[in-house]
Amino acid sequence: MRTLILVAAASLAAVGSAQAAGLTDRPLVDAAWLDQHLGNERLVVLDIRDTPKDAADLYAAGHVPGAVAAPYATYGWRAEVNGTPGMLPAVETLEQKIGALGIDPDTHVVIVPAGETATDFGSATRVYWTFKVLGHDEVSILEGGHKGWTAAGKPVSTDAVSPAAAAFKAEFRPQLLASAADVKAAMDSPVELVDARPTAQYLGQQTAPVAKAPGTIPGAANIANDLFYDGKSGKFADKAAIDTLLEQVGIAKDAPQIAFCNTGHWASVAWFGLSEVAGKQNVSMYDGSLAEWTKDAANPMVVYGATPAAAN
Repeated sequence: MRTLILVAAASLAAVGSAQAAGLTDRPLVDAAWLDQHLGNERLVVLDIRDTPKDAADLYAAGHVPGAVAAPYATYGWRAEVNGTPGMLPAVETLEQKIGALGIDPDTHVVIVPAGETATDFGSATRVYWTFKVLGHDEVSILEGGHKGWTAAGKPVSTDAVSPAAAAFKAEFRPQLLASAADVKAAMDSPVELVDARPTAQYLGQQTAPVAKAPGTIPGAANIANDLFYDGKSGKFADKAAIDTLLEQVGIAKDAPQIAFCNTGHWASVAWFGLSEVAGKQNVSMYDGSLAEWTKDAANPMVVYGATPAAAN
């Protein structure tokens, strides 16, 4: 009998340990995993899809059962700070907004984007990065997004979910958030700058409206965001593929890196791939990116390509 009691106690301890460790430490979960864990009281699924103008509400039309709506563009995941768009909002603001979604420090969050393109998937990687900056490790992205969920034949619901507010407290991690000063320092250090914009913008052949000058930051290597995520297959690049991307642009696998783009959206795709999928250490993201960098004419830019033209 004593043996049985010890076995039972060991089983309970193992369960308790698993609960303390979280539902999973995987940055990407598939539809089968999410389907298996739906209904778990520690799980909150966030549907962050944005509804295009003049279109029916995507969340209302059908979402992962139990998912909470928190659209990327309108919920407040990003903010304009000192005239720069797309910045990380104040920590206190994010604590309130995340708590209002029913998320507390013990909640595992699964983020569901549309999953159609790398740009769309960037909404999930940006929200994921936000949780990580706030010190919340219990977070994953649904690989393939809503598109992958339905392609797997999983059910959808039209029932709106109104979660009970929870107390979310951040433990801010400044090492994941790069500033303009960090970028300047990187230009004369072993830290590598990774420009995640499309190659035409990197070369200076096109310029986004938020950037006040064409080209890129001197010394930056270009790994376009769509090299990390394939919208057709709904698959994110694996570690081996990401190591190859770094090798192709001459970045050492163990070099510290700062990812940037125009507003810290595409850069989050690169940050997620480098930090979370490939497991690189010392990877941060410059959320101000070129929208902030180019406001100061003293900050250097270099044009590698032909005569620049305005991007569409």
